[in-house]
Amino acid sequence: LFLAVCAVGIGGTFQYGYNVSIINAPTQHIHRFLNETWTSRYSKELNPDLLTFLWSVIASIFSLGGLCGALIGGGMAIRLGRKGALLMNNIIAILASILMGISFPTGLFELLIIGRFLIGINSGIGLCVQPLYIGEVAPKHLRGGMAMGSSIFLTGGILTGQIIGLRELLGGETYWPLLLSSSCFPAFAQLLFLPWFPESPRYLLIDKGDELSCAKALKRFHGPSEYQREMEDVQRECFALDGEKPKKPWQLFADRGVRWQLVTVIVLTMGQQLSGINAIYFYATYIFKQAGISAEKIPYVTLGTGACECLTALTCGLLIDYVGRRYLIIGGYLLMTLWSIVLTLCLTYQYLYSWVPYVSMASIFAFILSFGLGPGGITNTLTAELFIQSSRPAAYMIGGTISWISFFTVGMLFPFIVNGLKQYCFLVFLLECSLVAAFIFLILPETKNKSFLEIKKEFHKLNFGRNT
Repeated sequence: LFLAVCAVGIGGTFQYGYNVSIINAPTQHIHRFLNETWTSRYSKELNPDLLTFLWSVIASIFSLGGLCGALIGGGMAIRLGRKGALLMNNIIAILASILMGISFPTGLFELLIIGRFLIGINSGIGLCVQPLYIGEVAPKHLRGGMAMGSSIFLTGGILTGQIIGLRELLGGETYWPLLLSSSCFPAFAQLLFLPWFPESPRYLLIDKGDELSCAKALKRFHGPSEYQREMEDVQRECFALDGEKPKKPWQLFADRGVRWQLVTVIVLTMGQQLSGINAIYFYATYIFKQAGISAEKIPYVTLGTGACECLTALTCGLLIDYVGRRYLIIGGYLLMTLWSIVLTLCLTYQYLYSWVPYVSMASIFAFILSFGLGPGGITNTLTAELFIQSSRPAAYMIGGTISWISFFTVGMLFPFIVNGLKQYCFLVFLLECSLVAAFIFLILPETKNKSFLEIKKEFHKLNFGRNT
């Protein structure tokens, strides 16, 4: 089971984290490449406004690709299977890597844009299908910890991208095309290792009706002595579904039986993206400068933020099946509310005392730790748990679409929010975090150690009223 999580993670959420991270290091080199290409092509300087526009397209088209990936990921998981969709997804990553790698020697910045769009599609599919596969192969007593594998590989991808993007490695002017095309290595790793693992047993029995392959897969995952209990759980869900076909996203919106599950996923997904984590990364460099850290050393301090996220994802993975989902995610949002207050005060009064910037710096790390401990990891885990087999792929498509739209919206609006509100932007995030925590407290039941059918029963009262 552990090796299966590694095999799906390396070409799944790792790619998302890695490709979000690596684009920051070569910013100046790509600006120079755009200028030189434009000058040699049109014999005139590139207008600064047009340069800013082209750079924003290169940076943000990744999220547009991610949205497309989220929209097709669920359909691929139904048609090709969870494992088949992940394997096919690597072809997109390899093609994207080739296009980004050859953009510099050919002098075609358009290839860079297409490559970023394709790697966005790859990330969107990976974010949709990987948690689906892990959630379906995991036994219920390990489901939380295994599902956290998605978050661990995502944060591991961010940290790896930050390290590889250092100017001593591939972040220098000579090697940036290699940096952008290095996404092919996780793709090749998954193509090498994933074929050794079985398809999702739930997919094999419930979607394909192949009981023999399902039993064989469960024996591989759970051992010959333990698989029978898992087989009975899958059979119970299959019997309850009574041949129901996988639903389309629009059918979920019309289904009263999943109304509150869907509302919960939408609130949690939007809450995760709008929680202020992007503001923290935006302000990090400024706060590090205020604390007296030189510009040359800031990339190394930023590694600390990536290491923080990675550490909390691992910690959350160890705690989730003991503490439960509710306590961790509510605690995470409440702590983020607290650190938003501290940061607002510190940024307002940072010139009064010499020690205030250091408190700001500590608050940044504390905010990231709080995010990783709750909202960062548990959101995706809950999407797998709140839905039964027929609704799960569609739920991931909806959750993924909301996530990428929120990600894109934050990227577009965030600079204006910061310019308008300055440090008081954290008051907006404070309000959002406290509202999401209140929603979870009132609506979300604990899902720890419960089967998918038991969780569905918990929501039945909410969806149909107390008397049914």
